[in-house]
Amino acid sequence: MNDLLNQISQSLVDGDPDATFSLTGQALSAGLEPLMIIREGLMPGMNIVGDFFAKGDYFLPDLIIAAEGMKRAMELLEPELSARQQVVESPGTVVMGTVKGDIHEIGKSLVATMLSANGFKVYDLGVDVPISSFIAKIKETQANLVGLSALLTTTMTVQREVIKTLVAEGLRDQVKVMVGGAPVTRGWAEEIGADGYAEDAMGAVALARRLVSIES
Repeated sequence: MNDLLNQISQSLVDGDPDATFSLTGQALSAGLEPLMIIREGLMPGMNIVGDFFAKGDYFLPDLIIAAEGMKRAMELLEPELSARQQVVESPGTVVMGTVKGDIHEIGKSLVATMLSANGFKVYDLGVDVPISSFIAKIKETQANLVGLSALLTTTMTVQREVIKTLVAEGLRDQVKVMVGGAPVTRGWAEEIGADGYAEDAMGAVALARRLVSIES
């Protein structure tokens, strides 16, 4: 069993989504619990990939391929978790999207995938998301994190407007705000009153973990 879990981890490190999917199916057929597969197979593999990326040994394509393997494995595991009425313990709930007027998808989707891979419950609203949609989803899900992506200097200001609306709606104390995107800087995040800024997907995961830790 340990060998199978190690193979799942290694398939993510090797960037082989087909193998990750196949091995996850084998693990289920062998009677391994879905939570065990996640905690002792998938998560260790994603952590290694994240470490390699942070050190500069892996690059964005490597991260995207590993995330695809994780996503495909979870598509197998989630129905099994539901059938067993098991829940993956989540550090937090994130509502995220690319803000109104901006249709850039890849960076935001990668962050969403990496957050999901690290146990966060993620509601990805997509691109060109109106402020009202962010607010409605935060209220619906009782999210404690929101991620706002802006890839254009002209749409960065929408990040500020979302934060102002959170204040007006009495939600600002409930939710930590993360911002990102090519033109976004740490200084801009501080200026608009965001709780943090990340320049890449792994940075966003580390930031989310830190903000949840501060909150608790």
